[in-house]
Amino acid sequence: MPNASPFERLPNRSRAQVTVFVEDEPVEVCAHDSAAAAVLAAGLLPSRTTPADASPRAPYCLMGVCFECLIEIDGAPNQQGCMIPVRDGMRIRRQCGARDMHGEGAHDHA
Repeated sequence: MPNASPFERLPNRSRAQVTVFVEDEPVEVCAHDSAAAAVLAAGLLPSRTTPADASPRAPYCLMGVCFECLIEIDGAPNQQGCMIPVRDGMRIRRQCGARDMHGEGAHDHA
């Protein structure tokens, strides 16, 4: 997945890397990144769509307030990506439309 994102990291942070899979593509990210930061670094935009009208959304506040960063992590939907640190082998996918809270799949309401 090409890194076409203008996302920049703070200087002077550890550059230890882990591999996550964003939409099944391996992406090297900093070990201290959140899942939402990995989405931005990978250029995965939009990272979700709204249940009501499929409007595109992406991580916004990155501090757990806005809930625009909802993504699927390791098969679990509705995960607040900005609050979850990456780990080696993590699988991150877009969340399109409404998701069943029990992870049984998407319900298209658009």
